[in-house]
Amino acid sequence: MRVKLFLVFILIFTATTNAQESSSAAESLEKLRAQLIEVQGREEALRARAQQLDESLKPENIERSLAGVGSTKPEELRELRRRQLTIERDSVQAQLKILETSRQRLEAAILAAEARAYQESARPENKLVASSSGSYLWLMFGGGGAAALAVTGGVLLYRRKMRLR
Repeated sequence: MRVKLFLVFILIFTATTNAQESSSAAESLEKLRAQLIEVQGREEALRARAQQLDESLKPENIERSLAGVGSTKPEELRELRRRQLTIERDSVQAQLKILETSRQRLEAAILAAEARAYQESARPENKLVASSSGSYLWLMFGGGGAAALAVTGGVLLYRRKMRLR
């Protein structure tokens, strides 16, 4: 009897847990998609900056940027400006590589989350619990509790009758 009661409670809690996992899988999927959009936006901004730096590194543009600066050693100024731009470009390219890796991982995580959400939604017990409202859960707990009490009461009455004989 105790085993049956225990099994009833396990089934009830398993159904509730599966419903929570399903909603959390959908929530995590949305969070991953939002992160992917953010990473793609930063990636585009860095690509634009890298393109600007490549353009600025052209010798004629370095010359143009230093046109208003007077110096006795213009070659050193041009070389300093070129080094600064090169360092910044290398930094932007490193950030782009990191973001590309991050984007690839997010895309893989999204595919895995979509598959998990699909698998969870395909389970029959999840469809019933996940699509229902909170009032259904109360009904399920109440009905399960009432059934457990009825079974327990029936077993106790049966035992009493057996002892009385």
